Amino acid sequence: MKKVLSFVAVLVFLSSCEKGGPLGDDQGNSSQSLSAIQATVSSLPVEPLDSAEKQRVLFIREEEKLAYDVYQAMFDKYGVKIFQNIPNSELSHMEAMLTIITKYQLVDPMDKNPRGVFANADLQSLYNALVSQGNGSILAAYQVGAKIEELDIFDLNKSIAVTNNQDVKLVYDFLNKGSRNHLRSFFKNLTNAGGTYTPVFITKAEFDAIVTTPTEKM
Repeated sequence: MKKVLSFVAVLVFLSSCEKGGPLGDDQGNSSQSLSAIQATVSSLPVEPLDSAEKQRVLFIREEEKLAYDVYQAMFDKYGVKIFQNIPNSELSHMEAMLTIITKYQLVDPMDKNPRGVFANADLQSLYNALVSQGNGSILAAYQVGAKIEELDIFDLNKSIAVTNNQDVKLVYDFLNKGSRNHLRSFFKNLTNAGGTYTPVFITKAEFDAIVTTPTEKM
C-alpha cells in the first residue's frame, strides 16, 4: 500500500509529445488462456488463506480494475489502439482474480462500482492522479501505462512471495506474464514516439530484462 501512495507522489507530467505510429498491445491471447486458468484453478484443492493473503487477493483484483479503468479513459481521450486492446487483457486478469475470490468465498471489493470508483482509498487517489497525468499528452499516457504495468509487476512479485496456495500462485503468474507483455508494449510505443522511461518500482536490471525480450505467449 505504501508503494501505491509513493506512486501518487512521484507522478509528473511529461512536457512534450512527438508523433509516432502507435503499436498494438503484444499481449498474447489472454482470452483463450483465461478459460484454461479457470479450469485449473477449479481442479486444485482449496487451501487455507491467512488474513494477509486474503487482503492481497482483494487488492490485486481491484488493482487490475484500476488498470482497466485508466486505459478506458485514455482510449476515450486519444482513440489509440493499445488503449483499446490491453483493456481486453485486463478484463481477463480481473476475471481470473474473481475465480479465486469466488472459490474462497471472499467479498469482491469491486462489487458493482462504475469506472473510476474504488473501495480502496489509495487506489482511488492513484486512479485520479494517473488519469490527470495521462490527459496531458499521448506520450504522458504511454508513460502512465508503463507505470501501471511496472507497479502491477512489483505488487504481483510481492504477492507471489507471500502465497503458498497453488491456485493463487497460478493466477498471479498468469497476471504477471500479461503485465510484462503490456510493459513491453507501452515502452515500445513510448520510445517510438520519442519518449523515455525510468522505472520507479522494479530495478533497472529487471525492467531492462523485460523490455528487451520478446513477447511471452499466454
